Amino acid sequence: MGLEIVEPNTCIRGCCHSQTIPLHLPPSSYSLSSPIARGAESVVYDAILDGKKLAVKKPILSTSEDIDKFHKQLQLLCKLDHTGIAKLVAAHARPPNYMFFFEFYECGNLAEKLHVDEWVPTFDQVIHIALDLAKSLKYLHSLGIVHRDVKPSNILLDRNLRPHLADFGLAEYVRDLKQVSIGNWKPSGKPTGGFHKRNMVGTLIYMAPEILTKDLQTEKSDVYSFGVSLNELLTGVVPYTDLRAEAQAHTVLEMNYTEQQLTAAVVSEGLRPVLASSKLGASASVLSLIERCWDADPEIVSWGSFATCGRRETMEDRHFLMPHLCDEKDIHAFGIFDGHRGAAAAEFSAGALPGFLQTLASMSSPSDALYEAFVKTDSAFREELDSRRKSKGVIKKDWHPGCTAVTALIVKNRLFVANAGDCRTMLCRSGHPYSLSRDHVASCSEERERVISAGGQVKWQIDTWRVGQAALQVTRSIGDDDLKPAVTAEPEITETILSAADEYIVMASDGLWDVMNEADVISIIKDTVKEPGMCSKRLATEAAERGSKDNITVIIIFLRPVSTAERIY
Repeated sequence: MGLEIVEPNTCIRGCCHSQTIPLHLPPSSYSLSSPIARGAESVVYDAILDGKKLAVKKPILSTSEDIDKFHKQLQLLCKLDHTGIAKLVAAHARPPNYMFFFEFYECGNLAEKLHVDEWVPTFDQVIHIALDLAKSLKYLHSLGIVHRDVKPSNILLDRNLRPHLADFGLAEYVRDLKQVSIGNWKPSGKPTGGFHKRNMVGTLIYMAPEILTKDLQTEKSDVYSFGVSLNELLTGVVPYTDLRAEAQAHTVLEMNYTEQQLTAAVVSEGLRPVLASSKLGASASVLSLIERCWDADPEIVSWGSFATCGRRETMEDRHFLMPHLCDEKDIHAFGIFDGHRGAAAAEFSAGALPGFLQTLASMSSPSDALYEAFVKTDSAFREELDSRRKSKGVIKKDWHPGCTAVTALIVKNRLFVANAGDCRTMLCRSGHPYSLSRDHVASCSEERERVISAGGQVKWQIDTWRVGQAALQVTRSIGDDDLKPAVTAEPEITETILSAADEYIVMASDGLWDVMNEADVISIIKDTVKEPGMCSKRLATEAAERGSKDNITVIIIFLRPVSTAERIY
């Protein structure tokens, strides 16, 4: 006999819905036995529902905020359907008894198995549990969900020792997490301390540094906790101790570290649990994986560039690479400038724009800093041009150099791309290309109308639409003072949240894109040694061989270790 769903199948508020999970139950359909676990926020009972043994989690709802959290968690659980996630069978979402009914997992949680039963898994069992747990996290992250509390006590084992991730009380959608703001895009790097009472030492030992500092959290926070849990599964001891018995280990932890001391040690001193030994049967690749998971700074792995004049006689492209902008470990800037009517604008901009960006970093949000850096660079260059003309005593009426520009600014897990002209930036995510900029050219009707409305002239000349007497194809640039204000230096800016699926960023001048599309780029990088300088050179060389008639500049930023472009999953 299956569970009957009575319509309307909603919670008392009407905010939770499901077509497959009953959300309100008649009292006669279930019975609760004695509690099997108690916590600060819930009590878990053995239960029978429709003749089947289940585990019932009954949250302690003391405030209206607690009730809000119940509904939020229920909404999320109703959307999950994966064999590696603890299965929600039913819920009672109406007063006075709010409850979650979960599948019953015979072997309890992984922490009890390791530290109470003192179970010693084989290396094969460790690998199977790790792979299944990784697949569960991959599923959650594909939905944009961060669990934020991955640890052995939240991993339930069935009779076959297959893991099922549980307890979604802290889970959030990435989009709802704290965003980069004016105040935090240049972090102080100091731990904040002061945790809620639920986050005691037993949970702190699995928390990523960005959670401990109340900084921006991403899927990588779960990957950190995954690494700590995997190491614990291999060693059998509680992290930061050499003890198997959990109660004894936590007593030792609390004697050795205050909450603030442990936080400071993990965040500032890079403290990590003692890595499992190969003597325990762990392979070198698994131990390397654990270290990658809990690496304090996995954001930017490597970057490189290559520039060539190609079939042109002169080189008018310029670029800059500024990792660790303002000496911040997780802020990086890269830029390309494609000069026309001479190299003067590109030469000036490659030095001036990153300087403005550094000055503005402490005063503006990333987007505002990029916007102002472009505008200020344009203004400063045109002033410099006037000064040069006057110092030479001759006014060169036809000397109006300019350049297109694209700049990528990476702040923690956020990528900002500012573009003015026809340089391009793309992101490779899960093997597929995503454009992060669009060309500003007169052949684009939207740009053409903007130029005309700003007082510029656009005509069809030779083979395309062009701007002014200079017959410029681009509609945004730095310099080109004879075409201002119609050919503006104001950039378009895109913002992207980087995730575990993101592999690398490619930036290039139009000399590459004239003969190569984004799919070509991914295909070539796939068949090249994953070293960014080599990949950049391979792309530029291939573009030249395909007949590119322009200067070619390529920058590549790898977002994963260069030894492999495969996911850790």
